[in-house]
Amino acid sequence: MSVSGIPAPGAEPLPRTEHDGGPTGLAVLAALAAATVLAGMWHLTQGTSGVCVGDLLRYLVGHRDGTGGPPVGEIITGSRLPRLLAGQAVGFALGTAGTLLQSVTHNALASPDTLAVTAGAYFTLTLVAAFGLTVPLWASGAVAFAGGLLAAALVLLLAGRAAGTAGTRLILAGSATAMALDAATGTLLILFDQNTTGLFAWGSGSLAQLNIDASVRAWPLVAVVLCLALALSRRLDVMNLGDDTASTLGVPIRTTRVTAVLCAVLLTSTAVTLAGPISFVGLGAPVLVRLIANRVRALRRHLYAVPAAGLVGALLILLADAVLRAVQGADGAAAIPTGVPTALLGAVVIVVLALRLRDTGQVARAAHARVLARSHRAYLLVVLGAVVLLAAAAVVGVLAGSLRLRTGDVVLWLQGSAPDLVGMALDDRVPRVSAAVLAGAALGLAGCVLQGAVRNPLAEPGILGITAGAGLGAAGVVTSGLSGGRTVLVVVAVAAGLATFGVIALLSWRGGFLPDRFVLVGIGCGYGLSAVTTFLLLRADPYNTPRIFTFLSGTTYGRTFPDVLPVAVAVALALPVLLAMRDRLDLLAVDEDTPRIVGVRVERTRLFALAIAAVLAALSVVAVGVVGFVGLVAPHLARSLVGARHGRSLPVAMLLGGVLVCVADALGRTVVAPSQVPAGLMIALVGAPYFVWLLRRSRA
Repeated sequence: MSVSGIPAPGAEPLPRTEHDGGPTGLAVLAALAAATVLAGMWHLTQGTSGVCVGDLLRYLVGHRDGTGGPPVGEIITGSRLPRLLAGQAVGFALGTAGTLLQSVTHNALASPDTLAVTAGAYFTLTLVAAFGLTVPLWASGAVAFAGGLLAAALVLLLAGRAAGTAGTRLILAGSATAMALDAATGTLLILFDQNTTGLFAWGSGSLAQLNIDASVRAWPLVAVVLCLALALSRRLDVMNLGDDTASTLGVPIRTTRVTAVLCAVLLTSTAVTLAGPISFVGLGAPVLVRLIANRVRALRRHLYAVPAAGLVGALLILLADAVLRAVQGADGAAAIPTGVPTALLGAVVIVVLALRLRDTGQVARAAHARVLARSHRAYLLVVLGAVVLLAAAAVVGVLAGSLRLRTGDVVLWLQGSAPDLVGMALDDRVPRVSAAVLAGAALGLAGCVLQGAVRNPLAEPGILGITAGAGLGAAGVVTSGLSGGRTVLVVVAVAAGLATFGVIALLSWRGGFLPDRFVLVGIGCGYGLSAVTTFLLLRADPYNTPRIFTFLSGTTYGRTFPDVLPVAVAVALALPVLLAMRDRLDLLAVDEDTPRIVGVRVERTRLFALAIAAVLAALSVVAVGVVGFVGLVAPHLARSLVGARHGRSLPVAMLLGGVLVCVADALGRTVVAPSQVPAGLMIALVGAPYFVWLLRRSRA
């Protein structure tokens, strides 16, 4: 995909000339460096102590601390300077890493976040903390590097180099891997809450430092990796012409690509070790540099683009941190991680870029495995098998748990003659299993409709921000202390999810609907909503934080039949309506012109289908909280079994979605009993490996 006015990462490099009638690359680098220095000076003036600008100026000109005044020197060296150096190092590292990854993958959406490097580094650091291991700083960096490298290697291996599919496959593989790693990290945070205290806030990115040592040790490493990246700059320029051309010109393709990825992973692991996972910077800084490259063509050369992206990344983090402290006040901002404002800034930038998106005439499609059931008889067998599988999963879910039950106990419960202990267990489990099955069915339907209507395999309720909006509504109710109990929470959550869809649809339809624009706007809104939710969590009563985090992770705990009823009604009404629209949905999945030729009202049909999907996704929050991944994996699996026609894929995706959530809920209640893992985390842990296997199988 390309954005109007922004050269793609694979654009043809310019001749080796520096003067083209505009500013030179060195001039732009000098300007960015000056802006970073000015932002750093402002950053030094922000803090919780009573030290002001005048105190800093007097200290810098040689007037040391006077009697009775604040210890300016100690404050600068012990608090503000470590935070400043950490912000600069993290921003520079992430900006540089994002540029390298986008260049070697020729993908404008590649970044440490989308390639799961950040998620891998964060997971390994959380794993070390969960088991109570104490390691020095250099060892923490090595642990983070190992996790990030393994995650990146897996994603790149799955993506492959198949022509025409590598870009889409890359983001799919990265999304699946990152979801699985984030789910594993969330599981560790819940199961080992005593050892991982404080990691939730740190996991959103925090520049708070104990001393200056960590930053001082990080900067030499960042400088060495930068020099290595600059040494690769000419090779990377040539590789933008294409691998075949570069190989003909003598560039060692594999060695260059591996070295660049290692540099990016090393920079990302250093940033995560210093400040936790800070999102967006690795994606946004290279994009902003490409915008500048419209006026300064020298920045299309990696010799200038790489350090420029690093400086922009540092500038973004320093400005985000300083603005947060200036707006919230030093005391109010102390509890808010730096990753929250950077994610908000990223949401705005991504949405703005999405609105400038222009159609390239190429639709991103996900490669999927060979269709197994082509005949009508084979299709019926697949549906029957899915029904049997769902029934078996539901039965196992009812019987499994800390108290093992038998089918006879269920019969006695239905007759009203079960023992008290058995009756209590089934009164809890049957609504939970019903909620899991129906929510999974709703998410499977929603994902299948979204992917077909916008012709993009990344379209999924979680990725498009719909469930994030519902989660924000629920978190707002809990943190604000509104009365009304669960009814108010459900109503606000559903309303927020639908409002999110309305905003995404309104922005996407401005200037004509484009599938890629719709997905990018949804991703941007999801960034912003998740950041606001984190903000509410961190400012709330700590007593409520585990409760909200569990809800945002997806759980069936405490569900009753009244909670299940809205989802059941929605699925029962939506399925026949969508099946009646199956031919129009098939046409929408082809291109923009074909449905118009045969008389289909494209905008009206698409909006109606997407509205149904949004309602299904929002109501699924009623049953299981915020759950992702199901709407991504179930439709892909359905299409691999019965093909892409919606008359077949919709029912199968619905059934498989129910199976996924039901199995995940049962495993979450039994694997670590009496403790419980939220169903949303288990879904990612169970579904992501299968999706990874599916991508691997379809590589050819």
